[in-house]
Amino acid sequence: MENRREMFALMGAALMGAGAAEAVVKDDVLEQGAAELARLPFGDHRVYFRGETDEVRLFECGSLELKPGMSPHPPHTHPEEEILIVAEGSGEIFLNGKTIAAPAGTIQYCKGNVPHGIENTGGEPLLFYYAKWAKK
Repeated sequence: MENRREMFALMGAALMGAGAAEAVVKDDVLEQGAAELARLPFGDHRVYFRGETDEVRLFECGSLELKPGMSPHPPHTHPEEEILIVAEGSGEIFLNGKTIAAPAGTIQYCKGNVPHGIENTGGEPLLFYYAKWAKK
């Protein structure tokens, strides 16, 4: 299995390949097949939208189908605010020093620079959708 540093590198490469932050997000409706797909060791990452909007310098919206027993990365921080919605499966969300059970239907919000992460603790894939943004 890949070590965590290699997984970070793969995830970063997948995110950078999803479109430059300078791109302008346009009004659109996208189905799953239109999202940019990166098959990573821990699961399938899709980016639907990534770029600047009228209101924010960076908006990103995507999904990750996380394999059982996997996490995309250790708990981390970033300057963007983020919402994460668990659509299928179950796991645990780490948020600001607490670990919380996360069955399907769970929604997480975190401010920028708050430590957070997710792990699939179930026996089936865990699918979550996320959106994050940073003001101009």
